[in-house]
Amino acid sequence: MLNILIIGAGGREHALAWKFAQDARVGQIFVAPGNAGTAAMQRVRNIPLTRVADLLAFAQKENVGLTFVGAEALLVEGIVDVFQAAGLAIFGPNRQAAQLEGSKRFAKDFMQKYGVKTAAYASFRELDAALAYVQDCAYPTVVKASGLAAGKGVVICQNRAEAEAAVRAMMETRRFGDAGNEVVIEEFLEGYECSLLSFCDSRHIVPLVSARDHKTIGEGNTGENTGGMGVIAPHPRFGDAEMAAFRRDILEPTLKGIIAEGMDFAGVIFFGLMVNARGVYLLEYNMRFGDPETQAVLPLLENELLDAVQAALERRLDDSVFRWQDAHACCVVAASAGYPGEFRTGLPIANLERARFYAQIFIAGARQDCGEMLTSGGRVLNCVGVAPTAEAARQKAYDAIAQVQFDGITYRRDIGL
Repeated sequence: MLNILIIGAGGREHALAWKFAQDARVGQIFVAPGNAGTAAMQRVRNIPLTRVADLLAFAQKENVGLTFVGAEALLVEGIVDVFQAAGLAIFGPNRQAAQLEGSKRFAKDFMQKYGVKTAAYASFRELDAALAYVQDCAYPTVVKASGLAAGKGVVICQNRAEAEAAVRAMMETRRFGDAGNEVVIEEFLEGYECSLLSFCDSRHIVPLVSARDHKTIGEGNTGENTGGMGVIAPHPRFGDAEMAAFRRDILEPTLKGIIAEGMDFAGVIFFGLMVNARGVYLLEYNMRFGDPETQAVLPLLENELLDAVQAALERRLDDSVFRWQDAHACCVVAASAGYPGEFRTGLPIANLERARFYAQIFIAGARQDCGEMLTSGGRVLNCVGVAPTAEAARQKAYDAIAQVQFDGITYRRDIGL
């Protein structure tokens, strides 16, 4: 029996634990630090550890045979390098490869060097230089915090005043902390977005089912960016022609760059794409499973996730490691009022059992207190419907979320439309 350690605390980690727990070869599953959803699962135990040294000592003590890193911060810190040096199996990019997510400037330079199709850009470490650049650049334009900002460090600016405000918020008032030490300002691309998770073993990249994320807090793609308010999978508009363009213009040059740079790892590459009449463009790399894309994609996977992970670790990835249901999934996120800004926590959550009658529920920002589930984060839980059609999957997800109650519950009503 294989003991597994999953690192992270969100809905993504609950979905990973849920999928691994279906495998008879898996023994104990530990989630660090986990949440109320993982705490309620059989064969799963939350552990209150977040430091690399503590996680390593725990994995050695508990005979952990596989560590799966969900959250990005520890990847950038180099947890994979530390575990590998100790002889432990761990799924995720090493510190070098994790820079493709940890620094947008590094990622854009990599894309340019290896011919990955992407938007034109400039990067800045000095406030005055960034402010001077936005005086004359074309609008709309996109201002991005270069470092990790939990999916929120991107601002689409319609004019110079908005761009100046975004640059100052990131570099001067430090809205995203150290993530704003450097900013990337890039060409705005019209089109539609697509999330494409993939497995990589540094010799091959194998895409998973495509997904459409809904990033903004408001319906009709309005309001501030969030970590993601819902997903439909497969993406309804990303077909064979788009996949072929992605492979030619993005996947193949990315793999060429990974090999040339000696990025030897087994893990996930999340391609954030923009599709328009000029082709498929890469907006960004994430070097781990997306949240909430994971919650929609994993329920469509027919075979065991462990098979694909082991194939990547053994450097024998190919398309046969994944088998997919002929079905659709819709994930709707229930958030706290005020998210992605300030929000209250400690609010009781009711009627989850009723909601589970309609759809799969993955807990994200919630904790247990004396047998009661209370909100603890901005994105509280995910309702995931799976059905033969996208509309039926969507109906299941919304039937489920209609049952859930907590003070100020907020969710978009247009996921999948």
